[in-house]
Amino acid sequence: MKTIHILIGVILMTVGLTGAQAGQPGVADKDLGLSKSTVFDTPSPEAFAYGEASPGSGNTLPRAYNGAPPQIPHSVKGFIPVTARSNTCVACHNNPAMWGQKAKGAPTPMPPSHYTDTRNAPGSVTKKLIGARFVCTQCHVPQANVEPLVDNTF
Repeated sequence: MKTIHILIGVILMTVGLTGAQAGQPGVADKDLGLSKSTVFDTPSPEAFAYGEASPGSGNTLPRAYNGAPPQIPHSVKGFIPVTARSNTCVACHNNPAMWGQKAKGAPTPMPPSHYTDTRNAPGSVTKKLIGARFVCTQCHVPQANVEPLVDNTF
């Protein structure tokens, strides 16, 4: 019997609170989310073009943060899509003998992390590129001189 009284009390409180909220105006669409525009706007970034530098001639940019993948300093026209079966990047960048070295005019070698199987044999570095690292454009992107869409203090 006591349980029924508690249940009825909870139901009445819920209905009472819901009724109290019904008289208040809703939230305007411009106040939803972090955007300063309405939810009905479709923002679009300004048009831009990637650099046309040929491989070996581009300048590298500083990384966005410690551990960030470097951007691609040359044009990728004709290189994409990058897949496990079609990967032009490894022709120049697959050079384990140059780990930790950067020679001027030479392609940056892929780091040891690209040769480390973290799934099946964590910590074992091989001289063979790991299959999970074949799609370079999954992490690396071409450089473009564009303004950020959103301010970042990261």
